[in-house]
Amino acid sequence: MKKIDNWLKENRITEVECLVPDMTGNARGKFIPANKFVNEELHIPESILIQTVTGDWPDEYDDLVDPTDRDMVLRPDPSTIRLAPWNRQPTAQIIHDCYTIDGSPHPLASRNVLRRVLKCYEDAGLKPVVAPEMEFYLVSKAGDVALELIPPVGRSGRPEASRQSYSIDAVNEFDDFIEEMYEMCEQQDLDVDALIHEQGVAQFEINFLHGDALSLADQVFTFKRTVREAALKNEMYATFMAKPMQNEPGSAMHIHQSLIDLKTDKNVFVDENDEHSEVFMHYIGGLKKYLPSVISLMAPNVNSYRRFTRDNAAPINLNWGYDNRTTALRIPSSDPQATRVENRVSGSDANPYLAMAATLACGWLGMQNSIKPGRPQRGSADDEKITVPRTLEQAVRNLDKHDDLANLIGRDFIAAYRAVKLDEYETFKQVITSWEREHLLLYV
Repeated sequence: MKKIDNWLKENRITEVECLVPDMTGNARGKFIPANKFVNEELHIPESILIQTVTGDWPDEYDDLVDPTDRDMVLRPDPSTIRLAPWNRQPTAQIIHDCYTIDGSPHPLASRNVLRRVLKCYEDAGLKPVVAPEMEFYLVSKAGDVALELIPPVGRSGRPEASRQSYSIDAVNEFDDFIEEMYEMCEQQDLDVDALIHEQGVAQFEINFLHGDALSLADQVFTFKRTVREAALKNEMYATFMAKPMQNEPGSAMHIHQSLIDLKTDKNVFVDENDEHSEVFMHYIGGLKKYLPSVISLMAPNVNSYRRFTRDNAAPINLNWGYDNRTTALRIPSSDPQATRVENRVSGSDANPYLAMAATLACGWLGMQNSIKPGRPQRGSADDEKITVPRTLEQAVRNLDKHDDLANLIGRDFIAAYRAVKLDEYETFKQVITSWEREHLLLYV
C-alpha cells in the first residue's frame, strides 16, 4: 500500500475509483477520498459478481452466493493504478481483486478466472503472450433506443455514407476524438499501437502491443471506458456492441497469442529449425475442440450472435488456416519467433478477462491432451457449413460439455455464468421486435 500511497500523493489525487470488473466486463465499485483510501479495508457485496446486464439477478441467486448478501474483501492491485483523465478533479482508478471473507480468491470474479488459467502455464514454466485488437463504432447520440443507430457527423459536416476500409481521410474526419482518445491512453500508460478505419461506417480498430495476458486484459477493460469517455467529450457515443447496425459488419476482439518458455525466453510455437512445433499444432487442436464449449465467454450477449453470419467479417465455423481471415483461427505470416495464432471468434463486447481465460484454457488442454487440429482451411471458410452456436442459449448450454475444461475455468464460476446468461436470454425473449410486428402482425 505504500507504493499506492506515494503515487496518490505525488499526483495530488483527491479521489480514488475502486474498480471491480463484473461478469459483463463493466466497472463496479466505490469512490473513496484519497486521504482515507490507504487506511481502509474495502468491502462490497459479492452479489455484484452475478448481476445481469439488465441489473437483475438470476433465480438461482441463493445457490450461487450467500443468501444473506454477505460482503467480499477488495484488495487493490498496485500495477493497475492509473489516472482517470476524464474526471474534473485529480482522480485515480485502481482495479481490485476480490476475496472471500476467509481470504480465498473469490471464484466468481472474472479476474480470478484468468489467474486460474495463467497459473497452469506458470507451473509448467510457460508464459502466454497476447495482443488484442479492439473494434468499435462511433455513432450519433440518440435518446430513443427504438431508433436505429446512425454514424456521427464528421468535421466535414457530413456522416459517412459508404465503407472506408483503411481510409486515412475517413479517420481524419474524427480527428478531435482520435487525439482525445490517444491523449487519454497516454496518460494511463495503455499500450495502444496502430489505429485503422475498419469496414463499417465510422468503425475503427485499435491494436495493442503484445504482452502479459492479465495486464492486457486490464488495459482492454480500461480502454473501453476511455473510448466511451472520449466519445462523449466529442458529443458522440462509442459502442463495443458486437453488431450495433443491421447492414454493417460486427465488431470483434481478435486475440493474438503465443507462448514463451520462461527458461529460454523462446517461443515454443517454433522448433529448433524455426518450423511450427508440435506444441503449436496441439494448441490449435485444443482451440478447435474446446472453443464450442466456451464460446459464450467470447460472445456473451444475445446481440453477439448476430455477428456469426456469412459475409459479415466474422467466423461461422472453427476452421484454422494460414493467413486466412475467413477462418476462426488464423496463423499470420511472420518471423518465426513471432509465430502466433489469432483467435477471431471473440466479439468486442466480451469481458476481456473471460475471453482471454477461455482461449488460453482451450490451448492449454490441447497441449495437455496432444490434440491434432486436422488440415488447414484451403480457400474461404465462409463456403463451409455454419457450425458455431447461433444463439446465446445454445452456447451457454455447452459450458460443461467437457469436464476438464469446466474444472479449469472453475465449476462455481460456470454455474454462475450459466445462470446469469440464461436469465438474460429469457428476458430478451420477452421482447417483441419491430421485425415481428412488421412481417407477422397482419400476415400470419
